[in-house]
Amino acid sequence: MIQQGLPHAQLAPAWQLLLLGDGSPTRHLQLLTGEPTEVDVIDMSLVGMDLDGAPDLIKAVPGPRLRRQVWLRTASGQRLAYATSWWEASHVDEYLQNRSLPIWASLARLRTELYRDVQGIYYGYSDGLESGFDEEGPFWGRHYLFWHHGQPLTLIYEVFSPYLTKYLGAMQLLQQGGEKQVEGEANNLESPEASKNQEVFNFNEP
Repeated sequence: MIQQGLPHAQLAPAWQLLLLGDGSPTRHLQLLTGEPTEVDVIDMSLVGMDLDGAPDLIKAVPGPRLRRQVWLRTASGQRLAYATSWWEASHVDEYLQNRSLPIWASLARLRTELYRDVQGIYYGYSDGLESGFDEEGPFWGRHYLFWHHGQPLTLIYEVFSPYLTKYLGAMQLLQQGGEKQVEGEANNLESPEASKNQEVFNFNEP
């Protein structure tokens, strides 16, 4: 499903480019809004060997691990995405020398060659995201591994704000009869501030 994409009635083509493409979301957001993409760091915590409620691919990232949570926003303050990343704690400083920068900006400065391997997409609701984005759900998200020199570098989980419909258009295309179609239902999701130990949004797969 990830390689083939989703039906356009479920997820519109422009949104599929953002969610399923292998380009930098930081760069995409900057091009969409015309503003630099900046980061508000929510938390950086050592989680050791704990699976941390993350996608199963966290096992590919060597431990002990560090979890980083951020909001991605425009320079003027509009939040566009929430992201959690998990890193091998002993090497994170090599790649995030300035932890206030977006990951893409940090790695671009180091001329780090990467492969973005999108492995899962998600659809759901979250009171915490609605509050953080100041936008009503549902929300689309994804997780992927960054590979570097044939080794997994970091696992990243991202959720995008519906505010982006301003630039990308509607999340789903209208079917005949003017109705939108989204298969399946989504769980209610916890706020990122709800728990210090469990801050990953568990969406249903579409």
